[in-house]
Amino acid sequence: MSLKCNILASYVSQIYVTLIGIIMLPMYIRYMGTEAYGLVGFFAMLQAWFQLLDMGLTPTMARATASFNGGASDALSLRRLLRSLEGIFICVAIIGAIAIIIGSDFIAKDWLKVQELPLEDVRYAIILMGFIVALRWVCGLYRGAINGFERLVWLSGFNIAVSTARFVLVIPVFIYVGSSPKEFFVYQLFLAIIETALLVIKTYTLLPQIASNTKIAWNWEPLRDVLKFSLSIAFTSSIWIIVTQTDKLVLSKLLPLTEYAYLTLAVLVAGGVTVISGPISSALLPRITKLAAQKDEAAVVALYRNATQLVAVIAIPTALTLAFFSKQLLLAWTGDINIANKAAPMLTLYALGNGVLALAAFPYYLQYAKGDLKLHLIGNVLFVILLIPALTWATLEFGAVGAGYAWLISNVIYFVFWIPKVHSRFVAGLHYKWVFADIGGIALCTIIAILPIYAVLNWPQGRGQIALIIVLISFGLIGIASASSSFIRSMLISKWRTSY
Repeated sequence: MSLKCNILASYVSQIYVTLIGIIMLPMYIRYMGTEAYGLVGFFAMLQAWFQLLDMGLTPTMARATASFNGGASDALSLRRLLRSLEGIFICVAIIGAIAIIIGSDFIAKDWLKVQELPLEDVRYAIILMGFIVALRWVCGLYRGAINGFERLVWLSGFNIAVSTARFVLVIPVFIYVGSSPKEFFVYQLFLAIIETALLVIKTYTLLPQIASNTKIAWNWEPLRDVLKFSLSIAFTSSIWIIVTQTDKLVLSKLLPLTEYAYLTLAVLVAGGVTVISGPISSALLPRITKLAAQKDEAAVVALYRNATQLVAVIAIPTALTLAFFSKQLLLAWTGDINIANKAAPMLTLYALGNGVLALAAFPYYLQYAKGDLKLHLIGNVLFVILLIPALTWATLEFGAVGAGYAWLISNVIYFVFWIPKVHSRFVAGLHYKWVFADIGGIALCTIIAILPIYAVLNWPQGRGQIALIIVLISFGLIGIASASSSFIRSMLISKWRTSY
């Protein structure tokens, strides 16, 4: 499957998954209530923290599969690695689920600030969360393998189907069965079981064939060759989770569950910016790893720069639209002025921070392809040493808004001071071209376009009219950003010449 098809399929999937979750959120609040939706936000945060147990094994599986496609390993080695990773994933999933179940009473009574929901219902919901999180985490291993095989079209369609079942088909459950947290999480557990089974079947369908009499038992040996890379990924992934989820963990303890729901809402919408980089990275990582294995340095740099421009063309306009028009967007979306007023400041800060993050992630892709994450490890250690105390202090002093400022500022500092060092280590002379030619022009033109709109626009009263204006602004900014991208311009000119 071509890289363009994989990118397009991943984009369609990621955009759909993000939008369907955002679109259906007001329905969740309508049926479940704001406090119950706070439990959904806590579940999302718990799922993110569970990734600490991944130990870098999911990206290791994806990289091993991509390397097999590039001819760097054989079929038997790949199958042995998968079997070894399966044993670890299953054991860790069981241990993690048991830990959540044991701690459910403490979480319900002492950690969360529940005001209206029955504590027994909250405790039961947390127990169900333990099973769901464990199953979805195991799914990551098989998604990594499918991604490494570059079956992004199938995986994208599967993700769309699963998301539709999660976010849309739960509404009939609310209507005809019940809308309490118990009913919601029982339904999600049922889906998680089906999802896991289907991903296992697809993965084993894609695996290369070996002799039928070959038995593959669990063994530690296949992990030795990938242990260094896996632990490097594990360390950086752990740092990433700590960096992005500490504020949410602290706020889940400090804020009433209803207020925590507002934070969840803002972070969900702002997450649309980082989702922009997801499809690109999903398609980029196996391809750039393959090119690096083939020692095609020119192709690696060209792919890296072109992918950066693709992300910038969408991430920058999206981040600016969410930041400048956060209150109007939330009002059009929820129809609740109280929610809009409370969540808008958080949305502005997290959207801008995520916009920087979507671009700051690219040097990691380069290091991943090269199999050398030393600078990434050092940079993230320094990042955490500086960020976590500031983030904790800001959250405790100023709540969610303080966490938003800490998130934005930390990402800007990382972008400005650390990325140049990474680029100079791997590709001499790349950084300033990357910043000014690939990102700078797109960012500057988009900012120049949005400032006068923000200054002179008078908003109508109707939600539909507000939403239409925001959509038009977004597409207009994306058009301006596209015209500012040398890669997209050359691609469109080539298409034009080919067609006409």
